[in-house]
Amino acid sequence: MTEYPTSQEGPQPVASGGGTDDAGHGKAAVAATEAVRTHAQGPGSERGAPASASAGELPRPRTAAASPADAPAGGEPGQGGARTRDGEAARNAAAAAQDRAPEPPRPRGGEDRITHGARPGSRPDPTAPTGDLDGTPADEVQVDGVGVGAGRHGGGPIPGAETGTARREGDRLRFVGAATRRIARGIDLDEIVLGLCRATVPTFSDAILVYLRDPLPVGDERPVGPVVLRLRRTDRLRPLDDLTGGDPAGAARAAGELDFSQMTLVGPQGDLPAAELCEIRPGGALAEVLRGVRPVFGSAAGAKDALPELLGADHPVPRGQRAILAPLRGRRRVIGAAVFLRTPDRPAFETNDLLVAAQLATHTALGIDKAVLYGREAYIADELQRTMLPDSLPQPTGVRLASRYLPAAETARVGGDWYDAIPLPGSRVALVVGDVMGHSMTSAAIMGQLRTTAQTLAQLDLPPAEVLHHLDEQAQRLGSDRMATCLYAVYDPVSHRITIANAGHPPPVLLHLGGRAEVLRVPPGAPIGVGGVDFEAVELDAPAGATLLLYTDGLVESRLRDVWTGIEQLRERLATTAQLTGLDHPPPLEALCDDVLDMLGPGDRDDDIALLAARFEGIAPSDVAYWFLDPEETAPGRARRFARRALTRWGLEELSDSLELLVSEVVTNAVRYAERPVTLRLLRTDVLRCEVGDDSPQLPRQRRARDTDEGGRGLFLVNRMARRWGATRLSSGKVVWFELPLPGAHDRR
Repeated sequence: MTEYPTSQEGPQPVASGGGTDDAGHGKAAVAATEAVRTHAQGPGSERGAPASASAGELPRPRTAAASPADAPAGGEPGQGGARTRDGEAARNAAAAAQDRAPEPPRPRGGEDRITHGARPGSRPDPTAPTGDLDGTPADEVQVDGVGVGAGRHGGGPIPGAETGTARREGDRLRFVGAATRRIARGIDLDEIVLGLCRATVPTFSDAILVYLRDPLPVGDERPVGPVVLRLRRTDRLRPLDDLTGGDPAGAARAAGELDFSQMTLVGPQGDLPAAELCEIRPGGALAEVLRGVRPVFGSAAGAKDALPELLGADHPVPRGQRAILAPLRGRRRVIGAAVFLRTPDRPAFETNDLLVAAQLATHTALGIDKAVLYGREAYIADELQRTMLPDSLPQPTGVRLASRYLPAAETARVGGDWYDAIPLPGSRVALVVGDVMGHSMTSAAIMGQLRTTAQTLAQLDLPPAEVLHHLDEQAQRLGSDRMATCLYAVYDPVSHRITIANAGHPPPVLLHLGGRAEVLRVPPGAPIGVGGVDFEAVELDAPAGATLLLYTDGLVESRLRDVWTGIEQLRERLATTAQLTGLDHPPPLEALCDDVLDMLGPGDRDDDIALLAARFEGIAPSDVAYWFLDPEETAPGRARRFARRALTRWGLEELSDSLELLVSEVVTNAVRYAERPVTLRLLRTDVLRCEVGDDSPQLPRQRRARDTDEGGRGLFLVNRMARRWGATRLSSGKVVWFELPLPGAHDRR
């Protein structure tokens, strides 16, 4: 029941019967007014006092004057008694009749149960600016929201229809709001497209097809080649015969419409009669519709040819206003199209539905644009991680390595933590783990520079303390606030010793073969970037079968525990794992890394985690032969005799000819430039490795000798006969090495 507002004036006396007021209103106006009062107030109401009530009784109810213009010209009480004009009475009577009329039935709803009936609005302007598919941005699609109570006649209220119009407009706004919220919840491409499908089927349409560009352009990229649309997803709630409850094909033919009930809407991976790929022809009907940006009915002039071009010539397309083709335009260009379809048993689309389709298409396209940009950022983060961190670890002689890296969060897939294993001359290996403060892209960039610097310094074979000193200088050059922690260790498998220098990093944990885990006592040092701090290195035993674990503080420190509590938990975890696998053999290295990460509980992932595990195997003294040779002319001959004697002891006489020839060439080149004794070392592992060291920093280079040259063919022979060879500069000179495969090497290990 409509409640009418009361006048702001005080109680008015009853007008004398049969007279007229100053405005010229007579008894007819009074009668119409009293009729409206009777309906609005109802019998028994306190406001429904009899017309003959005296002035001393309850005041007479007053009519609802819509504006001051409805008041009498004189404005004084007691003149005529009727304050309402004929037009106002007619409008009030119409409003009362509207209230008595039953509400129109709502069509079936979807997920949100919101009607899709008439939604007042204006038809899109055909003269509006359009956009290019690949370049010139057009004006954004402006969908004018229709406010509650707006009418069609110059913006004024429609007599007798204000309440029903407001209700339908409210339903329309609620549907658009619910649909856009569902679309906006998606963070990746599939979630956004799925949100569009589930928000519109069946509330807005009975079926939907979503086409997107393949490949999707990213940001300001201008696609090259033809524009191709790929069917990304289709959706419908249920088959058409379930919706109609009869023969949909016959009903469609009777209505003069094509039947599209056989369209299998199960997604691009299913059996689709609709074309999965569509190449947009320049100047074609589909290109013109997409360039126009605004949604159009399937019965529009351009859409009649555009829909068959998009869906395929054999695909059934409903006639009339039962299809809407809505271009999906992102921030800079059209990135796809959506097709909304309705079945013959449902009311056709109305003009106002174009506004709804435009809203849905705009929100979907903008969400897809953001999802593509987010995907590109994730791709860049993954590429940055693969570039900054080693793709695979080397497997040098005498040690086995395994590693793990966990980012702080999926949205920040790489941070400032890093690890590395660098082979060094003499079968040694450098183990590095570091942590730049923070886990952002800036931290990752600084980490990459420090890791590159550490690799360069390691190739110079500098002591661990010197490496940290140069890293500290490099961090200060990068900026005053560039700080990091780092632990640098060098393992020698021949001497079974390890040298460690620390720069503010958590100490490593050594798991012995018997199952005992100990935290190594390493001087903590100051973080890299502080400047002016000396670093101290310690040399410790590295027995065969032991496992050294290097890690960053993200593994042992969180908001729920301090770093020393975490280190103690890590030590206990390693000891427990060793007990489970047995005391006579070490636990598998990869399984050990996974087990260590399993100690992380909820709330323990506050920072990146880098983990590097090294299993020391060493090289037995019986597999090493070492000599010093004076830089004399007789040195190559002595080197050949020593090598032959070692091969005889190892039972490798088959390699005598090759080894003697190569040793003679390398030692001859070393004696030519050396001033101090030359070193010769043979190592028998999975290969036979020969190392010749001297005090000359000049590295040998292979060159092609001329036919008249007497020398220059030594390295050519080494390159042709050896499995691998190389030269490394040391702080005290250089080492030239080469490797020969062992007879039956594949059966030895």
